[in-house]
Amino acid sequence: MLSPAPDLDALIRFGRALADPIRCRLLLVLRETPAHPSDLADALGISRTRLSNHLACLRDCGLVIAVPEGRRTRYELADPRLGHALDDLREAVLAVEADRTCPDADTEGCC
Repeated sequence: MLSPAPDLDALIRFGRALADPIRCRLLLVLRETPAHPSDLADALGISRTRLSNHLACLRDCGLVIAVPEGRRTRYELADPRLGHALDDLREAVLAVEADRTCPDADTEGCC
């Protein structure tokens, strides 16, 4: 029997990434198209330093990759299936919980 640890670790990494609204937004932007950090910072309206920290987290979680382009770096989802997973997760949550709100919506702990 296979140990569920790798499956659990993957879900924990995905959950960690989704635990922050900025990382959620980053993943949704990158779902549409790869982008450079300056463009991502502008699109999200955050500083490049703050963006860098969130991109590092997403890289550590294995969800995005940095692709060197000369002197610049482009970021993209590590696997196209992640975009589909984000869409599926969003649709499932909206379908199941259409009439519910997050009890912690006033805290940073809830997307």
